[in-house]
Amino acid sequence: MTERGGKHWFEDVAATLGTSYLRYSFTRGTVNEVDALIDMLGLEPGQRILDVGCGPGRHANELGRRGFTVHGIDISERFIEIARGDCVGDVTFEVADAMSWAAEEPYDAAISLCQGAFGLAGGPGSSSSVDPDTTLLANLVSNLVIGGRLGLSAFSAYFQVASLGDTDDFDANTGVNHERTTIRDENGGEHPAELWTTCLTPRELRLISRAVGLRTDAVYSVRPGRYERCSPTIDSEEFLLIATRIVGGWVQESTD
Repeated sequence: MTERGGKHWFEDVAATLGTSYLRYSFTRGTVNEVDALIDMLGLEPGQRILDVGCGPGRHANELGRRGFTVHGIDISERFIEIARGDCVGDVTFEVADAMSWAAEEPYDAAISLCQGAFGLAGGPGSSSSVDPDTTLLANLVSNLVIGGRLGLSAFSAYFQVASLGDTDDFDANTGVNHERTTIRDENGGEHPAELWTTCLTPRELRLISRAVGLRTDAVYSVRPGRYERCSPTIDSEEFLLIATRIVGGWVQESTD
């Protein structure tokens, strides 16, 4: 996710937010989200899980409490510092770029949630001739065992277009929404910020998955703290992709 010749734009955002990130309402549904992921991915305690774009570690540490071995990576040094401070169980964290990071041994499962990495690659510094989110996902998949499971959330293009505000600039060519907003630091101070989020449809998620060696098992409409097996709609903020790494090529998708 690193920009050419410099750091990724999200690093300054995360450094400003610090622990105040965990005060936002969308971060308060961690237990529900982890419950749902364990069920949807068929996870069993003891398995090794990779959390890509782990942020301050809320999902990784909750999985650690459930008996999983988890490694979280994030490009933000500040978020990794926070995550390590709340470390629980067999959980480790590392500052790393999800575009190029490689595991010493492949993982049984991986998650990338809440635009933690996937969905943030299309901002400043990305090439218009290459789909950076597909590149990121391909690298993520390379760190899974064959048959390994993936849970990944993506912001809905339908929802974003329907709810465009005065501070949004949606690029119909790339699907990237540029938002100008205000964020708060750990002391409550306000700061201007710019965010770039790639927005996708279920069909695009299936096509990208096929291209990087995944079988799509399901795509659900979800909201933060409300991960359920709901068919895709135009009304939810996010889609949740559930997929499996396969041996080359692609196979017909599950009807689940």
